Amino acid sequence: MVTTATAAVVHEPQGTFTLQQVELDDLRPDEVLVRNQASGICHTDLVAQRMMTLPAVMGHEGAGVVEAVGRSVQRVRPGDRVIVSYPWCGACPQCMEGKPYYCSEHMPLGFGGTRLDGSGTMKHNGSQLSGAFFQQSSFATHSITPERDVVPVRDDCAAERLAALPCGVQTGAGSILNTFRVGARDSLVVFGAGGVGLSAVMAARLVGAAPLVVVDIIPERLELALELGATHVLDARNGPVAEQISEILPQGADYTYETSGNEQALEDAIASLKTGGQCGIVIAPHFGEKYPFSPTEVFKRAACLRGIIQGSSVPNTFLPRLLELNRAGRFPYERLIRTYAFEDINQAVEDFNVGRAIKPVLLMS
Repeated sequence: MVTTATAAVVHEPQGTFTLQQVELDDLRPDEVLVRNQASGICHTDLVAQRMMTLPAVMGHEGAGVVEAVGRSVQRVRPGDRVIVSYPWCGACPQCMEGKPYYCSEHMPLGFGGTRLDGSGTMKHNGSQLSGAFFQQSSFATHSITPERDVVPVRDDCAAERLAALPCGVQTGAGSILNTFRVGARDSLVVFGAGGVGLSAVMAARLVGAAPLVVVDIIPERLELALELGATHVLDARNGPVAEQISEILPQGADYTYETSGNEQALEDAIASLKTGGQCGIVIAPHFGEKYPFSPTEVFKRAACLRGIIQGSSVPNTFLPRLLELNRAGRFPYERLIRTYAFEDINQAVEDFNVGRAIKPVLLMS
């Protein structure tokens, strides 16, 4: 079995990534060693650094080939192509009910930097790294991950398409199809035309949602939103957004979806709901910060304000569904992807931060 890997290590919050050789721990009986072919870059990879013990190896959208398996692994074997999705414990009431996205251990599994028992999966020069981010740390040539977190896929899909799926795209599409269960002619306003927001747009188009409004400040992204299915786009710089939305939806929207992490956007998302409408939130400006908004605005609309984790998706069924829709030309999320060589990770992060890349994906091989 491979015992070392090349990993992109970050030593301080929002610091530069440095490629370093790391040592891999032995596989546990229920674990899989994945040779990563690609990894998506997500907003969480950047903001979560302030929650982690550093140095750390980030990355939580891995895709690659199984190289080795623990003795108890049954679902995959060496040579299988897999996506590595979000972690779940498999033992809490929510996991046992088939809702792994509500796993009671999702915070330590995602952000603890170790296995749930506190042991590490990566070391550098004998010192433990936070090398189990989302139980994978996919900014590396190899990852150790629990069997339950891998999704077997067909061999005929490009690695960058696989690695773009397991967080942002899954969250955006799943929020529409699984959490909200938006239907034909339901109205939806999406705040933020990034990877999550535009994935929501594509999913909403699938089910015939209309009007389908997208709010952003980048003209090129608003144009892309129209191409992907939006019926209306609004530039937030052109005046009060809630007023612009009310001209399109005088009675308010059935659903609003805040993906930008902007405080004003949340206020506008709540203000733009119809009576009994739902507002979904998938991001905050920074972990731990508070949103200032008026509960009265929620109350007087009898609105539902809900946080959404991973689009309420069960990856083993939902990700193959999205891949089939993509093959059929009905969910063209490849239009969001921009690829980078692994060694160009810092350029990819810079492009992502300034809006040049919607969904950057690192290619390891």
